[in-house]
Amino acid sequence: MGFKMGIVGLPNVGKSTLFNALTQTAAAQAANYPFCTIEPNVGEVAVPDPRLETLARIAGSAQIIPTRLTFVDIAGLVRGASKGEGLGNQFLANIREVDAIAHVVRCFEDGDVTHVEGRIDPIADIETIETELMLADLESLEKRVAGLEKKARGGDKEAKETLDLVNRALPLLREGLPARLVERKPEEEKAFSMLGLLTAKPVLYVCNVDEASADEGNAYSVKVFERAQQEGAKAVVVSAQIESEIAVLPAQEQKDYLEAIGLEEPGLNRVIRAGYELLGLITYFTAGPKEARAWTVTRGTRAPQAAGVIHSDFEKGFIRAETIAYPDYVALNGEAGARDAGKLRLEGKDYVVQDGDVMHFRFAP
Repeated sequence: MGFKMGIVGLPNVGKSTLFNALTQTAAAQAANYPFCTIEPNVGEVAVPDPRLETLARIAGSAQIIPTRLTFVDIAGLVRGASKGEGLGNQFLANIREVDAIAHVVRCFEDGDVTHVEGRIDPIADIETIETELMLADLESLEKRVAGLEKKARGGDKEAKETLDLVNRALPLLREGLPARLVERKPEEEKAFSMLGLLTAKPVLYVCNVDEASADEGNAYSVKVFERAQQEGAKAVVVSAQIESEIAVLPAQEQKDYLEAIGLEEPGLNRVIRAGYELLGLITYFTAGPKEARAWTVTRGTRAPQAAGVIHSDFEKGFIRAETIAYPDYVALNGEAGARDAGKLRLEGKDYVVQDGDVMHFRFAP
């Protein structure tokens, strides 16, 4: 189950520097973790989770395999992209293929790095990209209305439901608001996602700040956080320059470097975790002598579907899931202790997997 975050931003905001730092981090992880660079602009990184090492220590696991998130470096956007300016068409096509958007916003001043608009204004930058995406969505929906109306008049129930969603999205887009603000019921989510709207994708604002502001941000990033809160998005602060320097260092030197500049962890860890949360993902674990492994599922996934992430046969022949909550697994020093204390539960097909569950699936081949 792959989840992709597209990294977008205006030219010269630090987008490629951030992506390069992510892929360098992933390359550094390759000695211990599976890593794959699918294409020059696509890279997978491990999702930082200290629980995995704890489980591996308790279970005596020979190998640790974290769950992963894919980042896609999408071509830089300029004003007019919705009309094909610059690499606009490529940009819009690539962004349709990702699950969420990591929008890198320039929150630093540097006379040596030219801003494409000639000024430092992160909110204006956000609005430039958002406007291009909204214009593309608006054009896409307006082209569909006539066809949907014709089908709806003919009694096509699906077309009628789709038209209703389109008619809710169009007024927002015309007012300069993203489609993700459309009010909808849970049962409408699938049909809404089928519209393929760019502004319906969840957004993480990545505030690229100067090195001195890497910990708590600055006046520019404060404005971005306020914007994110208003629209229900997420935001994180990171210094792409620092991250690119950290990424190439050995683990111990990374730790020393971070301590020297007053940071507890790389900013990229915040970016990866925030992206994971933004996508509504949780982690469950399997642990044994061979390996301790993290698996990704969407929040609300039931046990058989979670088993299917490991192998489709596990889902088809699902019988039950032996489940231990992570705190119980740690407190009772593993599966045997949890079993003896009555903390190992047998869960059936309706069980909704919780973040941190340590699971073992029983299935009929």
